[in-house]
Amino acid sequence: MIPEITLTTPALLFPAITLLLVAYTNRFNVITTRIRSMSAAYKSVPDDLLLEQIQSLRSRVYIIRNMQAYGIGGLFVCILCMFALFGGELFLGKVLFGISLLMMLGSLGYSLYEVLISVNALNMELNELEKKN
Repeated sequence: MIPEITLTTPALLFPAITLLLVAYTNRFNVITTRIRSMSAAYKSVPDDLLLEQIQSLRSRVYIIRNMQAYGIGGLFVCILCMFALFGGELFLGKVLFGISLLMMLGSLGYSLYEVLISVNALNMELNELEKKN
């Protein structure tokens, strides 16, 4: 049996979703700044390691785009859920709430994947430092 939900149940996701989107946007901004600086450095002194890091950052930007898309989609569907519940459509509201939770799960999955790629990029830099010392 699916438990009953009220209009306040989907509203509980709003603070979590908005905080996640702020964190995602901050990650995006940091990465784009890093890409611009690395690109300028590569233009002045081409380096294979630098190019590899830029390519890694490019894939991370696309992953963050997907994180944001799923998060925004989850918020959008959550709002639709609230409209359905407000209109007395309990079953539709439950379905939409479930979809919004799945979208948030997808967003968090992408976030985990991006963190793993980020750790690999840091390891590349650390390995290069170790080679020089």
